[in-house]
Amino acid sequence: MANERTALVTGANKGIGYEIARQLAEKGFRVFVGARRVAEGKQGAATIVAGGDLAEFVEIDVSDRASIARAAQEVAGKVDHLDVLVNNAGIMEDDKGIAEVDDETFLATLTTNTLGPLRVTQAFLPLLSKSARGTVVNLSSGLGQLSDMGSAYPAYSISKTALNAVTRQFSAVLHEKGITVNSVCPGWVRTDMGGPTAPRTVQQGADTVTWLATEAPRDLTGQFLRDRNVIAW
Repeated sequence: MANERTALVTGANKGIGYEIARQLAEKGFRVFVGARRVAEGKQGAATIVAGGDLAEFVEIDVSDRASIARAAQEVAGKVDHLDVLVNNAGIMEDDKGIAEVDDETFLATLTTNTLGPLRVTQAFLPLLSKSARGTVVNLSSGLGQLSDMGSAYPAYSISKTALNAVTRQFSAVLHEKGITVNSVCPGWVRTDMGGPTAPRTVQQGADTVTWLATEAPRDLTGQFLRDRNVIAW
């Protein structure tokens, strides 16, 4: 349906990704719950459906180009446009400092956290281009801010800095198509990655993403945001 609002959220089987998917579904979007873990992804979609909203699972491993292509083909077989793409899937596997970090950890982190969103955006661009309000949101992190970067989690931090560059590049190219592209720092959130002592809820972490997808000004693009405010790169 041309007037149906549609969204895809990667890494949506749990944590911030699931909450973003739930919030968008609650606002009337038909949400594709993207995840590489099939059982967890199906359960996440089923939980949203049980609440009375529209959601369905799509298998997607953002570190695998073939998986991304299959997911794009599957979604294109079900809808004729995509209004919102949220690149949420990511990993944090650092256990060494910058002087000792190994190639395998560094490359795996970059592949998932930086190259993954780039590839996913490329793959879904044909559907996004058919939206009247195309929106891409990349889940970044304050750890990727060059203005305030320390030595913590080097592979993860650098991957998020690079993701912010991906955001800037896409925003420059897609602005003329009416597609907004922004990075969001959700803050330190209580998830498997953030840990149980984090000060923020998943609802707080997801809020800015949902706002960008629904209410934010359409001239807001190519920016880094936290709590609906632009922050330094």
